[in-house]
Amino acid sequence: MLYYRLVPANPAMSDRRSLRTLHPALLWGFPLWATTYFAVRVWLEGNPGGPDGAARVAVALLPLPFFLLMLLGLIRELGRMDEMHRRIQFEALAIAFPVVLVFLMTLGLVEVARPLDPRNWGFRHIWPFLILSYSVGLAFAMRRYRDQ
Repeated sequence: MLYYRLVPANPAMSDRRSLRTLHPALLWGFPLWATTYFAVRVWLEGNPGGPDGAARVAVALLPLPFFLLMLLGLIRELGRMDEMHRRIQFEALAIAFPVVLVFLMTLGLVEVARPLDPRNWGFRHIWPFLILSYSVGLAFAMRRYRDQ
């Protein structure tokens, strides 16, 4: 979805599509995932004495089916893109992957030297950096192919 928001309008491109033409799994998966993710996170953090064990894990995993639905929609959208747009996506990932590796390696080395507070550096705080690095990679890749 970020890609469709960032792609500049180019009158020469006849294949530009609106957000309404996205695969339904992506259109429904993203808002359902985001809503359940933040609702579950707020509820779990606000109710530490709530259900224990398997019930708590089950509640924590509620957003997972919607996230998988969203990923299915993204994969289907990739199949609908032309070669240039696929190349842009590939280059965005080719930039994002090493950036994330450097970030995770740095965090790992810092944690060996000095333990990091899991309240600030847990997995729930780190995954947005993956999206950020992909967004930066996408911006670079789109800029490269802007005039083609």
